[in-house]
Amino acid sequence: MTCPSPAQDPVVRYDEPLAPHTTWRVGGPADVLFVPPTVPALSAFLSAHPASPLLWLGLGSNTLVRDAGVRGLVVITAGGLGGLGLADETIYAEAGVPLAKLARFCAQSGYTGLEFLAGIPGTVGGALAMNAGAAGCEIWERVMSVETIDRAGKLRVRTSADFEIGYRSARHTREEWFVGARFALPPGDSALGMARIREHLGVRNRTQPVQTANAGSVFRNPPGDHAGRLIEQAGLKGAREGGAVVSERHANFIINDAGAKASDIERLILRVQAQVQERTGVWLEPEVKIVGEAL
Repeated sequence: MTCPSPAQDPVVRYDEPLAPHTTWRVGGPADVLFVPPTVPALSAFLSAHPASPLLWLGLGSNTLVRDAGVRGLVVITAGGLGGLGLADETIYAEAGVPLAKLARFCAQSGYTGLEFLAGIPGTVGGALAMNAGAAGCEIWERVMSVETIDRAGKLRVRTSADFEIGYRSARHTREEWFVGARFALPPGDSALGMARIREHLGVRNRTQPVQTANAGSVFRNPPGDHAGRLIEQAGLKGAREGGAVVSERHANFIINDAGAKASDIERLILRVQAQVQERTGVWLEPEVKIVGEAL
């Protein structure tokens, strides 16, 4: 594959706490944690474990791992699948590449269109899976093709026509996961691209609790409205369950404020849903994925 990950050894750990691998800094252990150094190594690992339950993580944002942890295998692409480069006038990025790094690379290489990714705390794989977006843009608008892997370790190249692309979702009928993507971007001025990145980061720093342990936006925006506005309208800014708190800066963020457990965060999510529905009649759908087992 073009632009492979840098050579390194695979990481396999047993009974590995997942809190250090998530941006909320909560979560129990994984039975087996695997950090693949390359796509071929990932393929070999999956083909050797065809029946084990499987969870994928990137930077661990947008995910709540429950306190009893995750049974089976956890594959972490961040720190492993980090290949990034130019090939045939397109940008190729593997699943573990942080979005901020991808945005900077594109701008510095003279390509425009992905600057909005700079403020999203995730990886390419996670962004593809949820069709990440900001500032009215979405990642799948710039995707030329993706590379996927199935449970048996088989690789395939697919396009957007193979998926049902929607708001914060990219659904496919088969059980496959993203290992890389190729982006077709128009040429642009590098200095202007970097200025746009700084602008996106400035907005994020002004409006979001970026210096706290959080997982990004907790709830999807309902049609024609914003989850943060509804949460604030329901009087929930500063609401607390144990060490979990609704952010005073942006109500669609929940902060691990004081050694929160995953159960504190989950209780607060449920409380916000119930109170917003009671006050506004709107049921907020979570954007974060809740995984694992409760104590």
